[in-house]
Amino acid sequence: MKSPITAYRQLFVTNARLVVFSFLMAVYSSFGQTYFIGVFGPQIQAEFGLSHTLWGSIYLAGTLTSALLMPFTGALIDRFSLSGYALAVGLALLAACAYISVVAGPITLVLAIFLLRHSGQGLASHVSITSMARYFDRDRGRAIAVASLGYSVGEAVLPFLAVVLIAVVGWRWTYGSAAILIGMTLIPATLWLLSNHGRFHRQYLKQLSSAEGPATGNTVSWTRGQVLRDLRFYVMSPGILSSSLIGTAFFFHHLNVAHAKGWSGEWITGTYIFYALAGVITLLLAGPLIDRFRAVRVIQVMLIPLAAGCFMLAVADHAFWVIPYMLMLGVHTGLIHTSVSALWAELYGTRHLGAIKSLYLALMVLASALGPVIMGVLMDAGLSIYRVCSIFGIFASVGALLIVAAMRMRPNMPSDQST
Repeated sequence: MKSPITAYRQLFVTNARLVVFSFLMAVYSSFGQTYFIGVFGPQIQAEFGLSHTLWGSIYLAGTLTSALLMPFTGALIDRFSLSGYALAVGLALLAACAYISVVAGPITLVLAIFLLRHSGQGLASHVSITSMARYFDRDRGRAIAVASLGYSVGEAVLPFLAVVLIAVVGWRWTYGSAAILIGMTLIPATLWLLSNHGRFHRQYLKQLSSAEGPATGNTVSWTRGQVLRDLRFYVMSPGILSSSLIGTAFFFHHLNVAHAKGWSGEWITGTYIFYALAGVITLLLAGPLIDRFRAVRVIQVMLIPLAAGCFMLAVADHAFWVIPYMLMLGVHTGLIHTSVSALWAELYGTRHLGAIKSLYLALMVLASALGPVIMGVLMDAGLSIYRVCSIFGIFASVGALLIVAAMRMRPNMPSDQST
């Protein structure tokens, strides 16, 4: 049995350029993620005179539009070359960062949020993880883990740099600097890293066409339509999507939680480093676990840390408890980044993986848009942080049970592979 270090090294021997490319796309997806955009919230609200409700509504509108479009734009990765598709995504992200730096009012701000969310959180993440899940089979868990490290790096570094730059050059030039960075680094890196990907893709297609090739194994490749007729997909969806709903809600409202608990905002945001570290360690450990035990087993425990974090935050009084809460969120994030991405390939094959994963991403984006609104409504209704966190904890626990049930159900096997 290979040691973990040897196994991870083998990934780079197999295709170092593709691994590095996927890692970079995960890092740069940060420019459209909630934890990065949220840093700009106070400055944007002040400049345009937006209330918390209006700013949240603008964010919701842009995110929901992104979710509606994702099944169509995400599925295109199955039809076009990875290099061409990735280049288009990089250029779209550059344009989004440049556009928000010159927005003139709330209406154009909706479009800016849509472009950021769709190109960053949606498509950049989609390209990163889909390429790993598609082109690596035996080491799929490790490949996804390495790519997902990009999210942890982005979470740990980019919001802090944004805060510093905003204080020096303002929020507009900060996002403008992001556009310049993308143009100078991500675009040329994509062109170079994927310059010889055609040969690797032809090898993948050859394996896919062979009944005994490692790209297929014994797994039938389902179409997206067939997945939508599989009862397992609906049973496990509440649990899988609870991560985006609850996680985004917490990060969007962490300062409100701190205020309600009597903690400082600097303290709760300063503990994000524990979240990032826990996520990195979990990613590196979860990859080998998935390769050994398969994602269908690992995914059945991924919501336990999230539920524990919810209940922990509900009853916490002392500020110290933010640290174990962040650790639980980090462990959960590491598990979901690896297990869910590998799950679709294990359950439904890789031939139509882009279309299937884009469907999940659309639902994930929708959940991430609803999470902050739901938590805000609950707090505005007078519910205490204890009750709000307890509700989320119960929801995550029920979702975990549904995932366990779904993994024990017989699949509705597709009868027509031509649709």
